[in-house]
Amino acid sequence: MRKLYFFLFLLLIGASAVAQQRVQVTTTLDANSVVKDSTGFQYPHAIWAKLMQTGSYGIRVAKGTDSNIEFLIYELSAAERSRRMETYPKPRETTNFKTGSKLPNFRFTDLEGNRYNLKELAGKVVVLNFWFINCGPCRIEIPDLNKMVLKFKDNPNVVFLAVALDSHADVKEFLKGTPFLYNITENGAYLTKFYGVNSYPTHVVVDQNAIIQFHTTGLALNTVYWIDKTIEVALKQSDRGKVEGD
Repeated sequence: MRKLYFFLFLLLIGASAVAQQRVQVTTTLDANSVVKDSTGFQYPHAIWAKLMQTGSYGIRVAKGTDSNIEFLIYELSAAERSRRMETYPKPRETTNFKTGSKLPNFRFTDLEGNRYNLKELAGKVVVLNFWFINCGPCRIEIPDLNKMVLKFKDNPNVVFLAVALDSHADVKEFLKGTPFLYNITENGAYLTKFYGVNSYPTHVVVDQNAIIQFHTTGLALNTVYWIDKTIEVALKQSDRGKVEGD
């Protein structure tokens, strides 16, 4: 009798394993998966895959049988997106900047003739982006960088500066088709050499005392999230300091 119970126990475990395996196989997303939004519109694989790469969307099983499963793609709320971004590894740091150190001073003039000097920007959070037109990751992140700029557009204590390697004419032509809302300077090879930047895009965020709080190179799914987060932290610390000073 004990042998019979033991045999039945093994069968149950085996059946459970098979059932779990079946669910895992049938709910795996691939190029042939049926992915729809809440209106019933079916997305081509290339489109929903690209949306998922932004980190702003989720996918879950909507309905169907083992042989005919449909998935629902949905946009994450701001809170859901933040929680997801926090679960990803922090973007990799550069080798030429150091968190907690002071950023050496720079001077440059942007495309509109405005002059910038890091020393004169004391008291402001400064966000730097090193990029060039034919850099694929640089171009991919521009829409999200623009959203971030618009978020802080009414805050005079945040300054966004971009150092482009390309010529004035090339940058101007590029901006006709792809707006980039940073304050951009062209022919920035002298600045990249000065800071030792040789990987793109590279981002640096310094606080109101020109102390580096965040730096990264390359494009991670949560790069812009971390830039935004660092700006927010620096602004809050500044506000807290003012209150304590009063």
